[in-house]
Amino acid sequence: MTRAELDKQPTDVRRMFDAVAKRYDVTNDVLSMGQDRRWRKQVLAAVDARPGDRILDLAAGTGTSSLPFAEAGAQVIPCDFSVGMLQVGKKARPQLPFVAGDGTKLPFADDTFDAVTISFGLRNIVDPVAGLREMRRVTRPGGRLVVCEFSHPVNRAFRKVYLEYLMKTLPSIARGVSSSPDAYVYLAESIRAWPDQAGLATLLQDAGWGSVEYRNLSGGIVALHRGTA
Repeated sequence: MTRAELDKQPTDVRRMFDAVAKRYDVTNDVLSMGQDRRWRKQVLAAVDARPGDRILDLAAGTGTSSLPFAEAGAQVIPCDFSVGMLQVGKKARPQLPFVAGDGTKLPFADDTFDAVTISFGLRNIVDPVAGLREMRRVTRPGGRLVVCEFSHPVNRAFRKVYLEYLMKTLPSIARGVSSSPDAYVYLAESIRAWPDQAGLATLLQDAGWGSVEYRNLSGGIVALHRGTA
């Protein structure tokens, strides 16, 4: 499976994530060398979850990213369009109210949430700007958006090494730990084709988000973008 073959068709993307669900969290931990835990902490701090806040965690997968918001006292809704992911999440974290939903047609009313966050899922939405507009629709005026997504390392030499890892080493490691190694070929290709930090900031602005800003994590491997409804 290549990115060109998959072409981000929702049915194919959903099937792919269903296939990796059982070992998704373990595989992420291995492939990121544990950095995914640090990134989740940065997302939690950026969202600034407060007791009683209503937070939508979109593309939440198995709910690993949602649990810290619940522990902070927020009312978090983990939402994902992969039924396989939701099934694994419900078994592992039955206290979380998982909801099935498509990022371009969210099953929530206007102005529902104080904050919306999506980590490593925006790339997989067939129309990212449409998804960002939906996120804005369900966010109350003045509410906040936090997008954590793979990006472009800012150091040219490091970027070359990173791309080598991404396109060659990552798929090889995935063959040893993932329940669906081919999905990580798509992952690598989708990361390489994704806009850089400034490009994603422009997409947020195009979708109607204000006060857009971003900062790099891990030298730009990941970028944390924020906006206000």
